[in-house]
Amino acid sequence: MSELALLGIVIGIVSGFFGIGGGTILVPVLVHLGYDVKTAIGIAVVQMVFASVFGSYVNYKNGKLRVNDGIALGLGGFLGATQSGWIVQAVPEEFLLYTFAGALVFALFRFLRSPVVPSGPCVRSIPLLFGVGFGVGIVAISIGVGGGLFLTPILVGFMRYGIKQAVSMGLFFVVFSSISGFLSMMHYGVIDLKTGIVLGLGSLLGVYAGTTFSYRVNSRVQKWLLMAIYVLLLGLILNKLLG
Repeated sequence: MSELALLGIVIGIVSGFFGIGGGTILVPVLVHLGYDVKTAIGIAVVQMVFASVFGSYVNYKNGKLRVNDGIALGLGGFLGATQSGWIVQAVPEEFLLYTFAGALVFALFRFLRSPVVPSGPCVRSIPLLFGVGFGVGIVAISIGVGGGLFLTPILVGFMRYGIKQAVSMGLFFVVFSSISGFLSMMHYGVIDLKTGIVLGLGSLLGVYAGTTFSYRVNSRVQKWLLMAIYVLLLGLILNKLLG
């Protein structure tokens, strides 16, 4: 259990710094450690509830979270994520892994082409934000990620949000999507609750450190570090698929 708590701290740091729920990192790591992908997804969703709620609270207290835009995204994500339980139960494991790998490739491509500083005013359409949240919620929770993996490239690359805003909104989105996914997966019995709670409690300390550190880091550095994380995770997933 101490090893899981330590892993939770590390995942929490990454979650807070990059605005992702933690599943982006946790699912490939758990798969690499021998968990089947569906169990890993269920564990990650529990951890994401802890990390996203606490991390969003820290961002809000520090004035880094644009709440109105985040709520529009989050409500769409909550509705979309209600479909995740039956998707995880019904879809073959290999398909989920290929979907995860494809998501990483998309994020890398979109992020690479996105400027660090927005080229114009951000697109703040509430219906569009809700629709983006709905689509991301369906896909993201079903592959064990909270949505920041998709949202940061979309918000930065297509809607011209600054990376700091996108990171805080991505983590806030995960509050809605992970809670919805947790309820859906509990209904379908695909949650390892004990392991998820241990990881989630461990992640609380890491989230505080990660969010605080993110405020002090240059946006360009934060972008390239996030891309390095994507490359590492893609390697882990491809190793599992091709090994």
